[in-house]
Amino acid sequence: MSSNESPLVGILALQGDVDEHAVALARVGARVLAVKTLAQLESCDALVIPGGESTTVMKLLERFALAEPIRARVIAGMPLWGTCMGMIVAGCGVADLEQPTLGVLDVTVRRNAFGRQNDSAEVDLAIPVLGSEPFPAIFIRAPWIERSGPSVEVLASRDGHGVMVRERNVLGCSFHPELSTDTRVHRYFLGMIADASRRVGKESIAGEGSGRYVVSSTES
Repeated sequence: MSSNESPLVGILALQGDVDEHAVALARVGARVLAVKTLAQLESCDALVIPGGESTTVMKLLERFALAEPIRARVIAGMPLWGTCMGMIVAGCGVADLEQPTLGVLDVTVRRNAFGRQNDSAEVDLAIPVLGSEPFPAIFIRAPWIERSGPSVEVLASRDGHGVMVRERNVLGCSFHPELSTDTRVHRYFLGMIADASRRVGKESIAGEGSGRYVVSSTES
């Protein structure tokens, strides 16, 4: 990604609220690409895993041979953001369930912890990294975080449980920022992408990096 280019953010488009994330990301100045193939994944600067059904998405990731490439990209520094189901998929474990995950975010998540569909709610959530104004967080069959590793920063909590966390280049949210008109979480993720791009640029100059975030083609 060159200094005068907006980031190309992929949205995993196997299931879930892809369109809502696409609209929000476009509003904050990102270029957006629906990701269903390895070639599309490789062209992106970052990836969003939206809400949906976590067991189904993990099966589809394996079927389309995307799970390992996503893991590899994230380990190499690509920013990843999982919302609701996406945070479950990104995590390292699901409480009381034997469920495969990507294992790139050192948290254990409890599915549907805030209740079922009828318990959906919009909550004024304090997220200090976004400023003093509460964020209108929409929780729908939302998970919470039961355990977080030592390198995980809890950015927001509800009822004593983490609901927004960051571990280096990985961001996780229990709620659905894409369903709000408030774009601050999407802007925060773009800041993570910019930070990652600057780090890779410095490493490339020093002869150590692979230059993963230099995008030569933005269309697939």
